[in-house]
Amino acid sequence: MCSDRATHDRSLLLLAAGAKGAIGSTIAAAAVMMAHDPDRVLPGMMSGSLFPGLGQARAIKVAGWDPAPEPLGEILNRQGILPEHLWRPHLSDLDSLPILPAPDASDSPARQVEQLVDQIRRLRSQDPGARAVMVNLLPASKSIECPEAASLAELLGSAALGEFPDLIYTIAAVRCGVPVVNFTPNCIELPAVVAAARERSIPLIGRDGKTGQTYLKVVLASALKARHLEVDGWYSLNILGNADGANLMDPERAAGKLANKTDLLTDILGYSPGEHYGSPTHRVHIDYYPPRGDAKEAWDVIDFKGIFGLPMSLRVNLVGRDSILAAPMVLDLARWAAALKLSGRGGLVPELAFFFKKPLGDNPPLTFQDQLTAMDLLAENCHLAGAADGRQHSGRKWPGAR
Repeated sequence: MCSDRATHDRSLLLLAAGAKGAIGSTIAAAAVMMAHDPDRVLPGMMSGSLFPGLGQARAIKVAGWDPAPEPLGEILNRQGILPEHLWRPHLSDLDSLPILPAPDASDSPARQVEQLVDQIRRLRSQDPGARAVMVNLLPASKSIECPEAASLAELLGSAALGEFPDLIYTIAAVRCGVPVVNFTPNCIELPAVVAAARERSIPLIGRDGKTGQTYLKVVLASALKARHLEVDGWYSLNILGNADGANLMDPERAAGKLANKTDLLTDILGYSPGEHYGSPTHRVHIDYYPPRGDAKEAWDVIDFKGIFGLPMSLRVNLVGRDSILAAPMVLDLARWAAALKLSGRGGLVPELAFFFKKPLGDNPPLTFQDQLTAMDLLAENCHLAGAADGRQHSGRKWPGAR
């Protein structure tokens, strides 16, 4: 299915919308540091031994857009996610990354897209050997109805499109033949966008990356289902003190993420916990708690039943670093997107459900085991021949995959 005429010195150009946010700035620091000391980052990536035709996994360059005017070094210092001794030696490299101002929201959507298209082309021309991938890291948006359109041209003519910056970046990427990874809970998969991506063989991958609590929820729910243990209730609480946590205090902005975190359990189990109580007993809450910063804490109380209907319970307490968990996933997804584009794959990619709370596409794998198996099969289908020496990819199977 896939062949690769690339040379091993090719790099990956990661174009981040929201490049100076908590996750974006961590990704930028990881990419810069990986060029000098790959052992600090590369072992935490899942795709490091895959897709040699893309070039070395450490060869990732970051560019993008953000409304924040401060240099990236100031952003990292203010956010306090990474200890200063890690990024300070690379300050000049970080501050020289081409992070452009976000498009002016007062311009028409069509004008914003044209500006982004021009900037994407210029960024790619500065590194013509790199494979470009757009990654959406914008904040969660309000849950309002997306505009309907039969084509991208019609969509661009809609004034309502201005309410959806994620779509503006996505349309610009599709226009430029650049794959899109949607790590946010925001919707980009409108029929007109998906049709254009499929027609042009451009992968659209997403949505809503699952980094910590929801990742473990998939693992545990899959394990309980495999043992035929009935989930009677599941209470989840998250406290988070970074900008993402503050943004999600707006109920309209939190609605999409909460729905993704809640629906996922019903999809895995095949039933909604609490049906016999007359109301759902799967509850998910997110609270902004500034002292936590980027160190998100999550509590889960899981009630389940064994034979004779006898109750049992499980408690999980995760203290994780939100951006540290997310950054290597985004780097992996960017490599997947580039490999899929090279293979000729276009449209939605449900096989990468492993990475997302709300995977896009038909019949995504739901349980943890099925997600690992689907990802391994996708890697097999997208194996890339080595450019100079004809090597295949490592054939690695994910831990636990059949």
